[in-house]
Amino acid sequence: MKNKKQKGHLIRKVLEKSIAKELEIEPGDRLLAINNEEIDDIFDYQYYVENEYIEILIEKPDGEQWLLEVDKDEDEDLGIVFENGLMDDYRSCHNKCIFCFIDQMPEGMRDTLYFKDDDSRLSFLQGNYVTLTNMSEHDIDRIIKYHLSPINISFQTMNPQLRCMMLNNRFAGEALKKVDRLYEAGITMNGQIVLCKGVNDGKELEFSIRKLMEYLPVLESVSVVPVGLSRYREGLYPLEPFNREDASEVLNLIHGFQKEIYEKYGTHFVHASDEWYILAQRELPDEENYDGYLQLENGVGMIRLLLDEFQEAVSILQEQIKKGEFRLKEKQNLEISMATGKLAYPYILKMSEEIMALIPEITIHVYEIINHFFGEMITVSGLLTGQDIIDQLTGKPLGTRLLLPQNMLRSGEEVFLDDVTLQDMEKALQVKTDIVKSSGYDFVNAILGEA
Repeated sequence: MKNKKQKGHLIRKVLEKSIAKELEIEPGDRLLAINNEEIDDIFDYQYYVENEYIEILIEKPDGEQWLLEVDKDEDEDLGIVFENGLMDDYRSCHNKCIFCFIDQMPEGMRDTLYFKDDDSRLSFLQGNYVTLTNMSEHDIDRIIKYHLSPINISFQTMNPQLRCMMLNNRFAGEALKKVDRLYEAGITMNGQIVLCKGVNDGKELEFSIRKLMEYLPVLESVSVVPVGLSRYREGLYPLEPFNREDASEVLNLIHGFQKEIYEKYGTHFVHASDEWYILAQRELPDEENYDGYLQLENGVGMIRLLLDEFQEAVSILQEQIKKGEFRLKEKQNLEISMATGKLAYPYILKMSEEIMALIPEITIHVYEIINHFFGEMITVSGLLTGQDIIDQLTGKPLGTRLLLPQNMLRSGEEVFLDDVTLQDMEKALQVKTDIVKSSGYDFVNAILGEA
């Protein structure tokens, strides 16, 4: 069969040892249909490929079409990576939120950094949070039909009028009714509240948490994170940073709800992000308080998990030293350096000191990088730029290796937010730069040169 008109979805990659590979599907082919149904997007694709028997219609670059029959396990993937991960256009956000970080970025950065997504499909695929304002009833119907979960929702507030104001969208309050449909269908949800001082905190936060409790246990967790304020806020809604006293009040409120909810449901449900504890100068909760770390990507429990994994790795190292099984490699770099943001700096410093006490031959220089690009109120390492790192490390003792956390780089690439590359940094600082993954085990291995 020949078909000159290009339809379907372009295949970018076929995984080795996959069903698609066995069927001789190749990059450049196009998926036209599954079980004689056209595939609109990733929702449809994920639904149809879960069947044990499927018929796939593939079109080759020359227009030849193959109808392939597949017998497989129910949840077995075909091993196809599409040129467009959503298999459809990305949906941009229609809101003008008073706290939006993208509105707080300077001009002149790469175009992709200014794109605001509000796509329920990205929530399912990548864990992105959606406001529901961009979700049609058809979208809700498909989520329920395909039983796609979890769906991550940016609530901000359960006060409909206040939500309209915060999102600058007159439909934002009405959109909350979609949560009822997801709840009734048993679609697992997680939520977040970006807290803005004097707006949705205090009594409003208490009201929101109380209302969100009504969706337990289908709504598994809610995180409360402080608004991020850059230095580029001219003409935007006037927001103030939280101080230590504010952070303590937020934590007291959340901990009170955690006690009440845990006694009734056996879960803590509402969680404060790590920033609140650091700002309030309080100890981080223990692992069991995080209910399995449901919101790590929101900075909830990230430092606790890092510290616990680090201690486990150190315990193994101590045992090796005790038994005489540990030896530094002959070419081991004994003097190294690390750079991180203000938020994690005290913890990274303490962890490094513990390693140096355990292995005196190693010297670790730990540097706190101040975010001059976005402003000093931005303290996470993931929003540091290459130029800030270069400027603040130039002339400092760096040893033979510089270790940087993986979240500083664009996903899957060696590029910082400001388009400085890893190679640019190595050239400017004249030091080999290694990227460290997020776990405490990776931290220890990277120091020992075993990552």
